[in-house]
Amino acid sequence: MARNRQARSPTIATTLSFLWPGLGQWYMGYERAALILAVPTAIAILGLLIWLSGGIESAVVDLIIGPSAALLAIAIVAAGLWRLTAMSHAAWLGGGMAAFRRPATGVTFALLAVIVGFTHLWAASVSWSLYLGAERVFSPGAPLVVTPNGSAPSPTGPFGVVPPVATPETPDARINILLTGIDAAENRHTTLTDTLIVASIDPVSGDVALISFPRDIARFPTPDGQTYEGKINSLMTYANNHPKQYPNGGLSTLVDELGYLLGAPINYYAAVDLDGFSRLIDAVGGITVNNPRTIDDPTYTGWKDGHRGFHLSAGVHKLNGETALAYARSRKGAGDNDFSRSRRQQQILLALRQRVTDPTLLPRLPSIISSASETVSTNFPRERIEEMLGVARNLKSDDSVRRFVLGPPYARNPPKGTPGGYQLVLDMDRMAKLSIDLFGQQSRYAAAP
Repeated sequence: MARNRQARSPTIATTLSFLWPGLGQWYMGYERAALILAVPTAIAILGLLIWLSGGIESAVVDLIIGPSAALLAIAIVAAGLWRLTAMSHAAWLGGGMAAFRRPATGVTFALLAVIVGFTHLWAASVSWSLYLGAERVFSPGAPLVVTPNGSAPSPTGPFGVVPPVATPETPDARINILLTGIDAAENRHTTLTDTLIVASIDPVSGDVALISFPRDIARFPTPDGQTYEGKINSLMTYANNHPKQYPNGGLSTLVDELGYLLGAPINYYAAVDLDGFSRLIDAVGGITVNNPRTIDDPTYTGWKDGHRGFHLSAGVHKLNGETALAYARSRKGAGDNDFSRSRRQQQILLALRQRVTDPTLLPRLPSIISSASETVSTNFPRERIEEMLGVARNLKSDDSVRRFVLGPPYARNPPKGTPGGYQLVLDMDRMAKLSIDLFGQQSRYAAAP
């Protein structure tokens, strides 16, 4: 259809191509140019819809497990440049460079160009931050840099360079993941793993078990037939400081040891800097826990404002990051000990499970990934994240998770007068029974004479 091109407003044309590249060209009567600009946009939108048709959760996982976030950032920038090209061309069709000198067209183009530039650069930066954050979290060769006593960071963090850990024999095999909290407070000269929890997951049945190793377990057997006399929370640092005795480094030594005691290999690890843990909790919007008994710990000193003591009544509470950290660390209140603390740490993990499977968290994803990149390091394979989210989502309740804390009856105190302060010594017969209950004939104890 013929059009009177001279009567068309370049201001309207610019606005239309801002809304959809090519619309302004069609308005000005240049159908071929309109198709050239509009069709690639339509193809890109169609591709985006196809990608999202698999579900928001699947799309989010795609952004985490591969280069999708980086590619999306590049695509967003390209789309912004395409829109700016379409807008400037639409205005130019209304009178060449003279069109831009008209106040209405010039101001409209400048305003819309700022909107395009800001929105596309912001969206691209968010997508790129997802890519960089995921790269940091899922980078076993560059673990968390946690430095006690304000010392200069090691280029490889407290773990050293971590060699590959034994992977499950088959995709259907049970997965064992070490979850460790790294405590490197400024007044401490060693990095301690005060939180040691093994999450054991059957990807087929959905069975999940959490096994906590209290930090005071000591004098335990090692895979080489020796006995480690110190406490288990010091093993990683000790191994890092004695490379001739432990050539595989601290984290690998700890992983091997826990797998040996448990009777089944640890396949993966996830390490959390406890000082950054509160930021991660805040990023997911807090967690809800049901505190089984009143906590009144007058000695707790982990608050940012420097005050002393932690009190929390029994019952349901929504905890922010700082309070959740106190809930995870406090152990010196009346009736409290390391075992009750371990149970609370398991409770926090399950509360986090509920939050990360909540689809309403999607707008918080950039903040969550950013916080995780500063707090978490893991060698868990990214391609299995969606599978694990499915297992977590399908848990009927927290009560369906089997939970064990390896205090009494799995461990006992040594005779009075034993050097080394308060200690726990594992009852290896009970450990063998627990291992066989959990892993069946796959347990190393099942084959023991």
